Amino acid sequence: MIKVVFIRHGESTWNREKRFTGWTDVDLSPRGVKEARAAGAALKRDGYQFDHAVTSVLKRSIRTSWIVQDVMDLMWIPIDKDWRLNERHYGALQGLNKIETAEHYGEEQVHQWRRGFAVRPPAMSATDARIPHHDVRYAHIDPTRLPYTESLQDTMKRALECWDQCILPRLREGKRLLVVAHGNSLRALVKKLDDISDSDIMELNIPTGIPLVYEFDDSLGVMTHYYLADDEQVRAAQHAVEQQAAAPSKA
Repeated sequence: MIKVVFIRHGESTWNREKRFTGWTDVDLSPRGVKEARAAGAALKRDGYQFDHAVTSVLKRSIRTSWIVQDVMDLMWIPIDKDWRLNERHYGALQGLNKIETAEHYGEEQVHQWRRGFAVRPPAMSATDARIPHHDVRYAHIDPTRLPYTESLQDTMKRALECWDQCILPRLREGKRLLVVAHGNSLRALVKKLDDISDSDIMELNIPTGIPLVYEFDDSLGVMTHYYLADDEQVRAAQHAVEQQAAAPSKA
């Protein structure tokens, strides 16, 4: 049996502040550090071992991987850092508070921007100092590939390219892989692995810091998947993600 473990990074400082983060390189919050440690402890408890780790190039993903590896005494394993596993680029929304944005544009519009498959948020201006074209970590990337905004569909194209070129070859070699990425890059991979429809993917929420295990047969067909947490904990964490842009009750 072949397994791969996915982890959405622990809570970030901007998750905590309910901001659209995207490619903004924020770090883990104290809670996010605890979530990463808990993920490592759960994997160690259940006897998991890894030969290789794959992360995005954003520090909240990288640090989560480091913490998990530290807890598991696996700091020595190699790590690939691949921009194609970055979070979805939220364009001009990056840095905005999700609740305030929902109050301004309406919850349904923000839900479409956050969860819709082919819906792109408003793009950043080409003169915006925050566009990835100015960031040295993307200097080796064809500038035409660097986004000003992205839909989940856009994110899925690059995430699946990483899957095909970086992850699958190692699985075929029998490597035990830890993949630490982001809510939307992981939603993109899960959509493909589970053949989820464009409409149903809107309802999928991946919680921070809980290992998600996929088991494959020898032909790399998906057999099953599960979180290393009880159902109640997973549901509560998924609900917290879902509610990030919901306006507070006035009752």
